[in-house]
Amino acid sequence: MPLILASASPRRSELLRNAAIPFTVEPAHVSEQPAAHETPVDYAQRLARDKARAVFARHPESAVLGADTVVVVDQHLLEKPSDQADAARMLRLLSGRTHQVITGVCLVAPDFEQTEAEITQVVFSPLSEREIAAYIDSGEPMDKAGAYAIQGMASRWVERIEGCYFNVVGLPIPRVYRMLRAAEQAAAKVL
Repeated sequence: MPLILASASPRRSELLRNAAIPFTVEPAHVSEQPAAHETPVDYAQRLARDKARAVFARHPESAVLGADTVVVVDQHLLEKPSDQADAARMLRLLSGRTHQVITGVCLVAPDFEQTEAEITQVVFSPLSEREIAAYIDSGEPMDKAGAYAIQGMASRWVERIEGCYFNVVGLPIPRVYRMLRAAEQAAAKVL
């Protein structure tokens, strides 16, 4: 059964390619606004589900993977920064602190739907204003949840992580692989 990634994220595509999981890309365009009183985990899972279902509606013979990643520190939800000032605000919040990276993932296939979340704790070292400004000038933080890329220049500030590294990049590959196997097993039972 062909897999469609309902995301335009180049990082998610790279992670799937590196894991030798064949797929095509068809981004889903859904509203990305948190609902009132929605927890970050519920929000990430809902967006992942909305993305997967939107693309599955157009390709009901395929398996569709939706994903959404958010960063949380002190109940502050940090998505992609809207501009450089927003990126600086986020990096100041992360400086010298522990935060959570939450990725909601949803796999929808014929007679199968599963939604899960991966949570990774990330500890940042303290950042100077000069470091923050230089990082923002590099352009790297501008399209990343939490305004940083663990696999890029920001790696120098990551003191440690607890959980799945790939989750912080944008897609928890071991969890996704387990979900794909579950979908294959469900399809085999139907046949």
